[in-house]
Amino acid sequence: MDGYHFETLAIHLGEELDFEGTGDVVAPIHLSSTFARERLDEFPKGYRYSRIANPTRDVLEKKLAALEGAKYALAFSSGMSAETAVLVALIRPGGHLIAFEDLYGGTKRVLDLFKKKYSIEISYVDATKVEEVVESFTPKTTLIWLESPTNPLLKLCDLEAIAREAHKHNIKVVVDNTFATPYFQNPLEFGVDIVVHSTTKYINGHSDCLGGAVVLSDDDLYEELSFIRKSTGGVLSPFDSYLTLRGLKTLAVRMRQHQENALKIADFLESHPKVAKVYYPGLKSHPQHELAKRQMRGFGGMLSFEIRGGAREAQRFVESFELFLLATSLGGVESLISIPAKMSHDYLPPEERKRLGIEENLIRVSVGIENAEDLIGDLQRAFERI
Repeated sequence: MDGYHFETLAIHLGEELDFEGTGDVVAPIHLSSTFARERLDEFPKGYRYSRIANPTRDVLEKKLAALEGAKYALAFSSGMSAETAVLVALIRPGGHLIAFEDLYGGTKRVLDLFKKKYSIEISYVDATKVEEVVESFTPKTTLIWLESPTNPLLKLCDLEAIAREAHKHNIKVVVDNTFATPYFQNPLEFGVDIVVHSTTKYINGHSDCLGGAVVLSDDDLYEELSFIRKSTGGVLSPFDSYLTLRGLKTLAVRMRQHQENALKIADFLESHPKVAKVYYPGLKSHPQHELAKRQMRGFGGMLSFEIRGGAREAQRFVESFELFLLATSLGGVESLISIPAKMSHDYLPPEERKRLGIEENLIRVSVGIENAEDLIGDLQRAFERI
């Protein structure tokens, strides 16, 4: 389907009508775990066992690849399963990798696991500074792991500059594009080798199924990752593939509303006397606002802010809402609020969180698609209770 826009591809690609069959408007859920054959050496339409390939999952993968501007996509049972497969493919025992110091706590947890099991070295750097990334290169470096924007401080890195320098040394670059989504950013356009997603978040968008994805265009890496997934079994189920497909069709509409609401809330927070600092790339006060405008097509629905006070005020604040739900995760249609130091990043030692700026008064918000005035009113009432 060449020449069509994002919104159209998200709905129609991979679900073209088959009038020789039933004429399904929506890709059916193929729940069968195995596929029969008439002859020993022939497989019906290439399918034999759903851990290897499944028609419903194939439709999702085709859409994800197209929306990221890639040749291939692989759907996994969770974002962490997707990340683990990439690490298995690219890490070598005794090797070295570079990672953005501001990362999702779960990613740091799995990196630490690989560090212990494979005796690898990890350099955590401030990837907002390209020179700091480059200075960390060693002859053993095989991989750079980035988020942009990051979780939870919404930092950005210059993807094109980092990828250019990395490729001079045959180093692969991986970007977690969960916060931005394919609608607002396509890292492969900037030379990035692999994109990972927690499809649990915005791509599904309804907080009702787990999932992950790896998206890339490298033929050899795709074959290796396919083998790893087939061997380890972390595949997305047919039913969860269907739920993710259903959510993906409205991604563009949802992301526009997420962003519109987030910008209004960020403006409100920035002017509030009980807020010390707001982290949102769409604000002119964000130190990388210009990079965000150049690298992204939108600023997304995630923001963080520091409330004046400490842990006690932050806890009282997040427990005072009617609409914002106190919960981990993000990217659903409903607004969620959390304290990263106590929730998504509680794995990190207190001194590490403090060094990174993840204080106990830092609040992270996944702005939903409710009415913005209602959300701002809910925030105002919560501020009045502290």
